[in-house]
Amino acid sequence: MCGIVYTNKKSICVCKQEKLWFNVYILVFGYYFGDFLSSFIVFGNWTEQGIKKVTDAPKRIKDTHSMVEKAGGKMQLFYTAGKWDFVMIVEIPKDEDLMAILLCIGSMGNIRTTTMKAWTEAEGAKILTAPHP
Repeated sequence: MCGIVYTNKKSICVCKQEKLWFNVYILVFGYYFGDFLSSFIVFGNWTEQGIKKVTDAPKRIKDTHSMVEKAGGKMQLFYTAGKWDFVMIVEIPKDEDLMAILLCIGSMGNIRTTTMKAWTEAEGAKILTAPHP
């Protein structure tokens, strides 16, 4: 099981090898207790190792939900057809926590991820219309 342990506002990734995971799409957006949440789109696919026990995926997803919730966030997963195996929509207060969670899950060898920073339409409009530095 993979987990994030919090001590004095620092997070530590605690990983134990698991036999299944999958690549992830994560879209992170919104506000949490008044703090801006960064947005990301993370695309994911199962590795050869991960697909061998695909029936364990629901438990692994529950574990991921727990990790995100412990970091003060929430997520929703969508399985997808096509180039990517699934998409997760995640709201999380700190970019560092999302990175730690993805690295922890990825280190098990069952998923590969591709992550992009994203902005909502309103956030993008504000950036596009702001004076350039």
